[in-house]
Amino acid sequence: MVSVSNDRAVLPAEAQKQMTETNEDVTDISHLEHVRRRYWGRYVASAAIIAVIGYVVLAFAHGQIEWSYVARFLTARSILTGLVNTIVMTVLAMMLGVALGVITALMRLSSNPVLQAVAQGYVWLFRGTPVILQLLLWFNLALVFPSMGIPGLFEFRTVDIMTPFLAALLGLGINQGAYTSEVVRAGLLSVDTGQYEAAKSIGMPRLQALRRIILPQAMRVIVPPIGNETVSMVKMTSLASVIQYAEMLHNAENIYYANARVIELLMVAGVWYLVVVTVLSFAQSRVERHYARGAGRASGRQ
Repeated sequence: MVSVSNDRAVLPAEAQKQMTETNEDVTDISHLEHVRRRYWGRYVASAAIIAVIGYVVLAFAHGQIEWSYVARFLTARSILTGLVNTIVMTVLAMMLGVALGVITALMRLSSNPVLQAVAQGYVWLFRGTPVILQLLLWFNLALVFPSMGIPGLFEFRTVDIMTPFLAALLGLGINQGAYTSEVVRAGLLSVDTGQYEAAKSIGMPRLQALRRIILPQAMRVIVPPIGNETVSMVKMTSLASVIQYAEMLHNAENIYYANARVIELLMVAGVWYLVVVTVLSFAQSRVERHYARGAGRASGRQ
């Protein structure tokens, strides 16, 4: 029992003895010093990486590269024209790819077996063949279809229609549509089924529900991979040089075929690719932040 004397609590003798023994067992660590752990593996790896980067920088700095030519051709008319063509092809091919991707994704989710089979076949065909093969097939389509049009009304020679620009647009855009369809389908499937049921319960048509309820929620999942695909499309346009489309790498090749400044012109093309990709990456981060605002507030409340 605890007795109280003069407004103070007095512990029994056994309790006082136990507390005394406990205090004696506590080790005094006030005199010890904190020793920082050494991560020798990290230090060695960091030093090796810095050494490799330094070696590469020195190799380019002292290599047989005329940097004056690089600065000179950065703003050459042919290079800038190729840059514009690259950007135009990227935008148009992605617009075509996104449109085909959305349509194909909706066909995959349809209850109609014919639409499902056609969508699956489209994705299987264009994801299963190389892009450069598709570009060559479109460019040489005249060997299969010499003319195009409606017989008796109007007909055109395919060789006149299938220019390098159109062949590149169809090859890149249709191929992109196969990949985009899987991205869009994943985004649509990420939306809870209750959202579909809620839209149906208020009598909202399916297309209106997709446009106003489902797609806005799915964009948080769709935007990041579509942004990555857009960045990849900038570089993929260089494949169109095999069909003589005048994009940036093709124009750079034409210049170094004439002046033999191969590495300098390749450096010029690399610089402009990096500039375009950097701008697109910044825009992608802004768009992702816009569509992730609701999710960020929700996770913050939790």
